[in-house]
Amino acid sequence: MSAPLTAPVPLLPARPRVDAPTLARRLGVSVAAVELTRACELVDLHLDTFIPPRLWGYGVLDRHRGGPLGHRFFGHVDLPRLHDGGLGAGMWSITTNPFRSAPARWAQLQRNLKAMLALVQQSRGALEVCRTAAELRAARARGAHGVLLAIQGGNALEAAPRGAHDLPDQLITRVTLVHLTNSAYGATSSPHHLLRRDKGLSPSGARLIEQLDQMRVFVDLAHIHPKGFWDAVAVHDKRLPLIATHTGVCGVRPHWRNLDDAQLRAIADSGGVAGVIFSTAFLQRRGGPADAGMVIEHLEHILRVGGEGAAALGSDFDGAIIPPADLPGADAYPVLVQKMLDARWTEDRVRRVLGGNALRTFEALRP
Repeated sequence: MSAPLTAPVPLLPARPRVDAPTLARRLGVSVAAVELTRACELVDLHLDTFIPPRLWGYGVLDRHRGGPLGHRFFGHVDLPRLHDGGLGAGMWSITTNPFRSAPARWAQLQRNLKAMLALVQQSRGALEVCRTAAELRAARARGAHGVLLAIQGGNALEAAPRGAHDLPDQLITRVTLVHLTNSAYGATSSPHHLLRRDKGLSPSGARLIEQLDQMRVFVDLAHIHPKGFWDAVAVHDKRLPLIATHTGVCGVRPHWRNLDDAQLRAIADSGGVAGVIFSTAFLQRRGGPADAGMVIEHLEHILRVGGEGAAALGSDFDGAIIPPADLPGADAYPVLVQKMLDARWTEDRVRRVLGGNALRTFEALRP
C-alpha cells in the first residue's frame, strides 16, 4: 500500500525561508498557526501565476512585495513567498485568450505549455511537475513544490485534431470546461451567457468530458452555466470525482460565479471537492467579514452541505482577483489557519481543508 498523501513532509528543507516567529509577526498571527500551516500538506487548486510572466515578464522565481497595484489583481505568488507560506502543491493554470481563432488558441496553448515547463526547469528542482499522486509524493519527499498542470478554458482544445487526446500523456491534470466566455463546449456562468440561447453542454462538450474521463483528467466545473453543470454531471463517468477548483457558494453570497447547495452536493457525492476562491468580489456579503473570515464562511458552508471531505482551497491568486487585504499573497496562508483555529476547528478539519481533501481526490483519479 502506498504512503498516504496527507503524511506531513518537510517543505523545501534545503532552501532558507522566513522563520516562523518572524512570519507570524508580519502576518499578525500566532506562531502556532504558522507552524501548523507548514506541517500540513497545503494544496491550492487554482493558481494563475503563469499569467504575469506572459504579460510583463514577472519573475516567479524571485521574491516580490506584491504586484503593480499591491495585492490587487496580480503579484500574489512567487517561489520564495510560496515557500514561506507552506504551499506544497498547486494546480498551475494555463489560460488562453478566448478571442483568438480556434487554431490560434491551440497553437498558443502548445507554446504556453512549453514555456511553463521551461519555468519549472529554471527553478532547479524547487518546482516539479507531477502527473500522478505517486509522483507528487516523491516530489514532496524531495522538498519540492508539486506543480499540477491545468488548462483554464477547454476552448483552447477546440482545434486540436484529436481533442484532449492530443495533449501530452498525463501531463495535464485538470481542464476547466469553459471560462468567462461561451465556447464550443457550452455556456459560461458569467453574464456573457446572455449572448447564447442554449445554456447547456454541447455535443462536443460531452465528447470532451468523455475524453477527459478516459485520460483521468479532472473535469472542472468552475465557471460553467448551471444548465451545463448538470449536463456535465449526467455524462461524467460516475466512478471519478468531479471538482470545482475556484468558486464561492450562493448559500453565503448569491452570485452568478458561485455554486448553489445542490451543485455542492453533486460534487461531494462524486467524491470530489469545491475549492474556495479568495476573490472578495464573489465572497463578501453585506454585513459580513471584510477580511479572510469571508473565506472561512464559504468553507464552512461547503462543509455543512457536502461533509468534511468536500471543501478545499482554490485561491485564483494572480487571476486578476482582489483578495482580502490580510491575504495578499502566497505567504499569507497562515492567516487562514489562524481564522480556523479561532473558529475552533479541529486539527483534522484544518488538515483536510488545507490539502487532505484535494489530495484524496487526486489519488482517486491518478494513484
